Amino acid sequence: MRAAPKKFNPVPFSYHQEIELDITALTNLGLGLGRVDGWVVMVPYCLPGERVRARVWRNHANHSQADLVEVLKKSPQRVEAQCPLFGECGGCQYQHLSYEGQLAFKRAQIAELLERIGGIEAPVGEVVHSGHTYGYRAKLTPHWPQPRAGEFLPVGFLHVNSRTRVVDVPYCPIATDAINTVLPKAAARLRSFNPPPKRGGTLLLRESDEGVCTDFKAVITSTVCGVRYRHIAGEFFQNNPFVLPLLVEHVKKQAGAISARFLVDAYCGVGLFALALADGFEKTVGVEINAAAVELARQNAQLNDKKNCAFVVGQAQAIFSEIDFAGQNTVIIIDPPRAGATPEFLQQLVALKPRRIVYVACDPATQARDAKILCESGYSVADVTPFDLFPQTRHIENVITFDARPVSG
Repeated sequence: MRAAPKKFNPVPFSYHQEIELDITALTNLGLGLGRVDGWVVMVPYCLPGERVRARVWRNHANHSQADLVEVLKKSPQRVEAQCPLFGECGGCQYQHLSYEGQLAFKRAQIAELLERIGGIEAPVGEVVHSGHTYGYRAKLTPHWPQPRAGEFLPVGFLHVNSRTRVVDVPYCPIATDAINTVLPKAAARLRSFNPPPKRGGTLLLRESDEGVCTDFKAVITSTVCGVRYRHIAGEFFQNNPFVLPLLVEHVKKQAGAISARFLVDAYCGVGLFALALADGFEKTVGVEINAAAVELARQNAQLNDKKNCAFVVGQAQAIFSEIDFAGQNTVIIIDPPRAGATPEFLQQLVALKPRRIVYVACDPATQARDAKILCESGYSVADVTPFDLFPQTRHIENVITFDARPVSG
């Protein structure tokens, strides 16, 4: 048995002690959760209903972490992973879970977060997916560590149990065919450098209308629902081209259902929703704090002949200062980063009093937190629809539609 690390806490289990336990749930990080004499143990690559043998490697104040040694009783939802690196590469968490099981768990996760964090009980719709459970990812950013003389240079993703060890990934099953064609060539080119790179770094492989781009700063084009978007290859733009049109059409349906005259696309980026929905409104305004993204959004409006679209650089303290129409005639779309909306933004949003808010989120937990604030500020939930932009992983996109409650007389 390996010696325990110096700072290892030996309570309640010794280092690398093997234990048996029943897995009763999955956490939001995709870990199996079970208990031994009431003590919580987290084990990766397990499924509810399974009995497993696990090897403890860390004891925290209120739970332990263990590696999976053997599945003693399998769940009927367990399937064979398609990637030989599953369990080493940290990119995927659910390749051992049937896709139907993934969708069911993600839907239940949305409902649980809304109730636990937001205090909201609302029906959650079926998870929308494209059927492309593999081969869907149009952006890949493999890493490489600092090269060591005479050693093979891995190009891939972090090992599941390390913040520094890189697993070499010559082929990624969740990436598109075009990216997998370029990936080994890009890795070989990196290894051929003489002298080799002085430190570790990250490659970019981004598929767009022009092909696969490897330049982080290049301006590329992606077409979604007939609208062309110019965007910077290394910056954020949704990377599942199969589900993204379904997401855009859903947001379009939700925003257009109340016959409002005006649309505001906050956190608009290069204008994804503003331009896709512009034809259904008298005037559309996109607001974004990134000035470079606003400039591209303006170019995209010209490229697609959207004359009723304006894009402005928003200031944190006065995000909606250039909005000159009444909230009661307005729909607002928000698509914030993973951290969710800031308190300052939510205060200004509520003060504007839009008739409908369509909230697109890549982190349902922070969305649930913000939903609680909106519901306490005069809004009610009209629709909850998740979208599986990242099959085989723990990630899930969620869209909540809020309506302003009538003011009682």
